Amino acid sequence: MLTFLTRKERFNAAHRMYRQDLTEAENFELFGKCANPNYHGHNYELFVTVKGEVNDDRPYIIDLKLLKVIINELIIDKLDHMNLNLDVDFMAGKMASTELLCIEIFKQLKGPLEAYEGVILHSVRLAETENNSAECFG
Repeated sequence: MLTFLTRKERFNAAHRMYRQDLTEAENFELFGKCANPNYHGHNYELFVTVKGEVNDDRPYIIDLKLLKVIINELIIDKLDHMNLNLDVDFMAGKMASTELLCIEIFKQLKGPLEAYEGVILHSVRLAETENNSAECFG
């Protein structure tokens, strides 16, 4: 039977929404306070959902300890207490929006998770605040 399993992790990171081709005033008009040149931060919540078949011979999709290690090594260790615009290799040259960060996290996790037999990365959801989140499906 196809089953879904979700792991939740948290990290704190700073970012700034801006386009280099615009002036400070144009960036502020477009992105508001999120264009602050001194950056701003969020307490993000990350939800990683995998799916797969489970049965008596295979009672789980992936060992939860292993899932935690993969997420922490590939994502949390790279993002926690970092500046998304300056410190994160997989965000280099990209706008540090929640949507694009969510997509890039999905890309980072897909191959390593799906290297395990029967594991399919279903989705990544990234909550920037309690009211705003983005979700990427594979």
